[in-house]
Formats: sequence, C-alpha cells, structure tokens
Amino acid sequence: MARPNQARLDLGALRHNLSVARKLAPNSKVLAVVKANGYGHGAVIIARQLEALADALAVASIEEAVELRDAGISAPILLLEGVFEAEELGTAAQLGFWITIDNEWQLRWLEEAVLPEPVHCWLKVDTGMHRLGIAPGRAQEFYQRLKATDNALDDLVIYTHFASADDLQSSQTKEQLELFDALCKPLPAQLSAANSSGLLAWPDACYDWVRPGYMLYGNSPLIEAHPNATALQPVMTLTSAVISLRDVPAGEAVGYGASWIARRPSRIATVTIGYGDGYPRLAANDTPVLINGQRASLAGRVSMDMITVDVTDLPDVHVGDEVVLWGRGLPMAEIARHAGTIGYELTTRMPARTPRVVIIA
Repeated sequence: MARPNQARLDLGALRHNLSVARKLAPNSKVLAVVKANGYGHGAVIIARQLEALADALAVASIEEAVELRDAGISAPILLLEGVFEAEELGTAAQLGFWITIDNEWQLRWLEEAVLPEPVHCWLKVDTGMHRLGIAPGRAQEFYQRLKATDNALDDLVIYTHFASADDLQSSQTKEQLELFDALCKPLPAQLSAANSSGLLAWPDACYDWVRPGYMLYGNSPLIEAHPNATALQPVMTLTSAVISLRDVPAGEAVGYGASWIARRPSRIATVTIGYGDGYPRLAANDTPVLINGQRASLAGRVSMDMITVDVTDLPDVHVGDEVVLWGRGLPMAEIARHAGTIGYELTTRMPARTPRVVIIA
C-alpha cells in the first residue's frame, strides 16, 4: 500500500483559468507560462493541455524547452531567459524555440551565429524591475540590430516585466507602462507587458501578447482581493490521510521542540505528510487543514514525513480519513501566509516524492 499523499490535478480547472485569461484580454495572444515544471504541477502534463489552447508556451531555459519537445509538444516555446551560451542558439533554431534577447552578449551571439533557420526573437526592456532587460535608452539600437540580422525573423516582440503589479496601491506599474509606451512608440513591433497580475488588475497592460503563469494554476498573485480573481479555480489539491490518533492530557507537548502544548485534554491526529513531501516546514501552529471537509489546526512543528493536527473539536475522525492541505476548499494563499511565504514557492517546490495524479482530465 502506497502512502496516500497526492497532488491531485484538475485539468478542467486549468482550461477554465486559461479561458478567464482570454476573456480578460480578448484582443491579445496568450503565451502560457509553464516554467519550473509547470509551477510544480508537471510541465508535460500541463503543456499537453495548453498547447492547443494557447498561442505559445514559455519556459525559463532551454533544458525545460527540450523536455517538452522530447515529450512531443510541438507548440512554439519561448525561452524567457534566452540562451546562456552561444552554442544553444543552434538547438533553439533546430527545435523551433523562440528566444529572449535581454543583453549585449545574447544579441552579439545571435548576430555572429551560423544557424540552420532564423529564430523568433522577443526583445526584453528593463522598465523598472532591474533584473533582466536592456536599458530603455538602448531599445532603438537593439531593435535596429535585430531587424538587420538574417538570424532573426521579422515578427519581433518587445516586452517588459512588472515589479509591483500585485500591489494595486503602488504607482510603479503605471510608471512602467508610461515608460514602455514611450520607448515603443517609434518601434513598429508586437508588444507584451501583462503577466498574471497585469491581466487581472491592469487592463492597460494587455497589448498584443499576455503572459499568464500563476493565474493559470488557479491562484491569484494580487495582494488584495479582486473580482477578476474570484473566477479562478485551483488546479492542484494536495491531499494525505490520518494514520494515527491519540489522546493528549492538558499540559503535554506535541512534536519537536515542544512548540505546541495542550491547553485542555486534546485529540491529536497524525497525518503522513511533511516537508519532504512539499508541505512547508515553517507552517505555524494553527495552520488550517481540512479533515472530512472540516477545518482543524496544525499542532506542533512540521516533520519531514508527518504533521500533527488538533482534532479535539471534530467528531468521528478515524484512521484513513482524507486530509486536504490546500486546494479545493482551502486556498493555497492562506497556507502560504501561515508559513511566511507565497503560493508560488509551495507549488514549485513540490518534490517528485509526491505523485501528481490527474483526477479531472
């Protein structure tokens, strides 16, 4: 009998979330982001669902793109970080990958390469994130050089990335958009700015291409509640089961470090999931779980393979009962707050030890 842990995937929810993205930007093409193993959901599983529905896919690196090609994914794939060395350009051209150009080295490699086919290029401009992208003052130069080289196809896309679009109170997104509009105005090209936050909350950011990632998996990146985010449906529901029950007298401690002490005679359920399975080690006491659809609270530190839960107030808890750690009925963002992190980290750090199981195809 296998451990009962599962990261259950509702692929119907995935398709629904992509339809939400399309409705929010009806005049834009959709670049669906499946980097980091499909945000921890399984890149091949996710890409097979999205390749017929999105206009293109995006990953971080050529290794992630090759994995998808090897699995039979034929959709266009953009390398969001571009190539890391000149030799990767040949592979990109051979396998039909689109490449990001965000610095002088990448552009020079492209200009000097001998390629079997020219490649589609996305030129990234730094409008305030200060992570990747060329300086705005060099946009025209890079644009002209990409237009001049035979190694770049003519359908150039210019794009940027938001630093604070999740915060609706910040003025930075408006400032980035104003700068992006100004520098792109004299450069005839397709444009892209909206990531998930941009799609959900900044309609002026929806240019020719939008780039949904986190929202496709049913989670909102926004700090505040937003009506557009209420339509999203979680794709992953992390589940396990109760494997032991015990009664603990008042005053007794539970778990490593005695961080939880029973204030009353308590009933404690042990659940076979821990940080070795992707559950966050820093989840605090009182982090909620669902047992038989009812809320209970974490009691004691998260172990590698187990957690302990206070079920004193729940009737009829038995060994074998299902436990939901996040997903349907229990928002991932709530768990992330209890663990002092963000939902992105929870899903992308999900290890192979926890099987991905498609429950709705």
